[in-house]
Amino acid sequence: MKRPAGASKNPLSGDTKTSAPQGKQEHLGELTAGLYLTATPIGHARDVSLRALDILNAVDLIAAEDTRVTSKLLAIHGIARPLTPYNDHNAARERPRLLEKLKAGARIALVSDAGTPLVSDPGFKLVRAALAEGIAVHAVPGASAVLTGLSLSGLPSDRFLFAGFLSAKSGERRAALEELKSLRATLIFFESAQRLGDSLTEMSAILGARDAVVAREMTKLHEEVRHGTLAALASHYANAAPPKGEVTLLVGPPQEIEADFGKIDSALDAALAFMPLKAASELIAELTGASRKEIYGLGLKKKNGA
Repeated sequence: MKRPAGASKNPLSGDTKTSAPQGKQEHLGELTAGLYLTATPIGHARDVSLRALDILNAVDLIAAEDTRVTSKLLAIHGIARPLTPYNDHNAARERPRLLEKLKAGARIALVSDAGTPLVSDPGFKLVRAALAEGIAVHAVPGASAVLTGLSLSGLPSDRFLFAGFLSAKSGERRAALEELKSLRATLIFFESAQRLGDSLTEMSAILGARDAVVAREMTKLHEEVRHGTLAALASHYANAAPPKGEVTLLVGPPQEIEADFGKIDSALDAALAFMPLKAASELIAELTGASRKEIYGLGLKKKNGA
């Protein structure tokens, strides 16, 4: 296959340069006014959609979390458009300015440093304000560290919760983990490399024996996906130097407890001697992890002499 002119010999380097058509695109048509939430690569520069390149090449302004990061991506794909910063530090000041431009008919793309906007960045406030003003908001989907990590993890994907960044303070971090402890879903976090060992140790202590995955540098040349139990991963990162790159941490749901109905039957006999069935069912369910409904049904059979 003939390599495109100017393309890097190593497609995994992230430095591959492609040529984006300049000016208006015939297949795109006239780009209408509004806010375009445009996903960018989480690592590999070619993990960007053709539509995203069209949008970035046609908008009047690109609002970027870090203009230096976005400038590199635009240069790789041969795009030159005006940039303005929009991030946690200046959002309150810049949001009204962007809204005024949008109300005047501007076409603005919102991008984060990597992945899909609004995931752990201040973009949702801009979207909420734009919708309140009747401004059109368009999604231009693409890469996401959350879904990429989930795909690579091998953990249950039918139900998951993205919990963002945990607090840097141990007490607040532990309180957040206590709230998440009972959720029967795969938990997904972004974590600082420097805090990874401490977070894993606290997760092991609070969440218990669970499978987990630490994924870093996803889609890049030095991608690493490390599988293990929370305890094993905590031990590894406690004794290793902090890993380099962006870290996505995934924790499997709590392990299903096999109910011992022989013990439950005996416990019901003892409890029903001095408390109502409903209270007995709730108490035994809490102690054993078994279904309160099943315990209540068993108790009804006992009461009815079945």
